[in-house]
Amino acid sequence: MPADTPYIREDLLPFLSGQDPFTFFSSQDGEVYRALEFRRTYALVLGEKTFFVKYHSGSSIGEILKNLLQFRLPVLGARNERLALSRLSDLGIAVPGVAAFGVRGASPLSMQSFIVTDDVGTQENLEDLTRTWPQQPPSFTERLHLIRMVADIARTMHTNGICHRDFYLCHFMVIRKSENLCEAGLTLLDLHRALVKQKLGERWIIKDLAGLYFSAMDIGLGRKDLLRFVRFYSGKKLKRVLQEDGDFWKKVNQRATKMKSRLG
Repeated sequence: MPADTPYIREDLLPFLSGQDPFTFFSSQDGEVYRALEFRRTYALVLGEKTFFVKYHSGSSIGEILKNLLQFRLPVLGARNERLALSRLSDLGIAVPGVAAFGVRGASPLSMQSFIVTDDVGTQENLEDLTRTWPQQPPSFTERLHLIRMVADIARTMHTNGICHRDFYLCHFMVIRKSENLCEAGLTLLDLHRALVKQKLGERWIIKDLAGLYFSAMDIGLGRKDLLRFVRFYSGKKLKRVLQEDGDFWKKVNQRATKMKSRLG
């Protein structure tokens, strides 16, 4: 796999001062959000701005085989995340801006890569926001607004060949303009495992939608809310959905229920 010329956005250039970007981003200190054997995610403050850095330092044969044996595609660097962020941005979905990106090395075992994204400016995600909904439900219009936004994001992703692969409520950051949730927007995060294809197979779409439903099972949504999501996602009237796509949504429900049962 050929190396890309590292991309460094203009506002980051003064902080590197001509240093090798791989050396720079692999050696910086900041609040660590995740540290695995071959990947570190941390917040980096440069000047008055905060950025999020994911630095990949290759992989091992054991790690690759472990993922494959679990029927999971291994994450072999930052390239897919950059591609997904670029594609989603072009499609009008709010995602963090890419401030820097680089990859070098041909072998997955030794390939180094990094991606630096902008801080979206909030720490409230949909999982946090909806945790109190069973006791303190939002207004109907607020709930409908959020259901429609999530459905629109999911439909746009899937019809354009993108599978998030970690499609849970916690990866939607709520961007508030006021206390009224009807004025809020959503920014989609954590696309390091994203799959980008010309066309997604049904199993990938089911995986995403089942993960989303699983993460929303305990937030107080009723049957009508779920049917509204299905209608917004499909763009069809419910009668037509039930006639044409009943088996598909049954598979989504079965997979989500299985995920839930694993928690005991």
